Amino acid sequence: MKLNTPLTKGVLVERYKRFFADVRLADGRVVTAHCANSGSMMNVKEPGSRVWLSANQNPKAKLDWRWEMIEVDGSLVGINTMHPNRIVEEAIKISKIKELTGYSSLRREVRYGSENSRIDLLLEDPGLCYVEVKNVTLKRGNKAEFPDAVTTRGAKHLRELSLMVRDGHRAVMVYLVQRPDCQVFTIAGDIDPAYAEALDQAIKTGVEVLCYQCVLSEQEIVLDRPLKIEI
Repeated sequence: MKLNTPLTKGVLVERYKRFFADVRLADGRVVTAHCANSGSMMNVKEPGSRVWLSANQNPKAKLDWRWEMIEVDGSLVGINTMHPNRIVEEAIKISKIKELTGYSSLRREVRYGSENSRIDLLLEDPGLCYVEVKNVTLKRGNKAEFPDAVTTRGAKHLRELSLMVRDGHRAVMVYLVQRPDCQVFTIAGDIDPAYAEALDQAIKTGVEVLCYQCVLSEQEIVLDRPLKIEI
């Protein structure tokens, strides 16, 4: 996925109120950037870290900047949760996710299920394949982990995917790790035991689980390789 605008470097002052981050730019100005990430951002919000911002292209936006990446232990980490669906979509279209090849059409944000949900990606023909995408930034040891905060919405999505399997369709949970420095993926059951249980039940129902890692630069974020899953 090519980034639409050149990124601007800065130093993180603090992230606060979930959706705001103050960043000091090279010229000394401190600007407030939109933080498109509702999680705790554990281990990826350390004040003093190098960060990258993009200029907000939306004329209706209240803030001029969006926080895109942070450097952690020498690696770029993508914190913008608005990107994963597009990254996965582009990878599917060029057959980079071998488990999701063979479908003739792809639609985004399609309403489905009984809880007023929207599926991230719907693959069609042959059959229906419901694909939910989650952004992963948390790393502990050599493991990428999800979630980094309690997510009742995430558990709801797993229930909806399970119902799609029971209706005779295919359902796939894709965890997209927006960092290149992990060797394994697992679930952070200590952070959200209910989510871990919901995933366990979904897998027993027949929901498939995939995890892919990204490589990042100041110009693009690209799906790279699958990670070993330990659940």
